[in-house]
Amino acid sequence: MRLFRAERGWSQERLAAEAGLNRTYLSAVERSEQNISIDNLYRVAEGLGIESWRLLSPQD
Repeated sequence: MRLFRAERGWSQERLAAEAGLNRTYLSAVERSEQNISIDNLYRVAEGLGIESWRLLSPQD
């Protein structure tokens, strides 16, 4: 999620607004302090304009 967000030059606040989620929640997910539900994973992917499976595939 952080990589896709950074590629767009978006802040966590911007992604949270696009996904309709709380910024502190997304921050905790990015830091692996909180797990993300499938529903919220889908919302983040929609906000980023990508397919949700891309958030689950390993990054180089």
